[in-house]
Amino acid sequence: MHYYCEFTWFPGTTAEEVRKRIVQQHDAGMNHPERIRGWYNLAGGGAGFLLVEYDDPRELSEFLMPYMDLMAWDVRAVYQNDYDKSIQAFRAGLQEAQ
Repeated sequence: MHYYCEFTWFPGTTAEEVRKRIVQQHDAGMNHPERIRGWYNLAGGGAGFLLVEYDDPRELSEFLMPYMDLMAWDVRAVYQNDYDKSIQAFRAGLQEAQ
């Protein structure tokens, strides 16, 4: 399952604190880069999102918890749409409704 994990730093959180925590978690083998499908920061800093893949949401929580004193998380399960297949399904649904 893929998860969209939006983060926003808490007021007063510094870039140094975030850098230090990320490196600590990396060095401890806890960031699991093999599960991170995308990591994006918003222009201006202090916010962004990760797209990660976990089979068990409890493992996702374990990954995010060490950062929860520095930033808030909004997490949502997501799935990918194939554009062409979606258009076909929408057309079929419209025809059935007529």
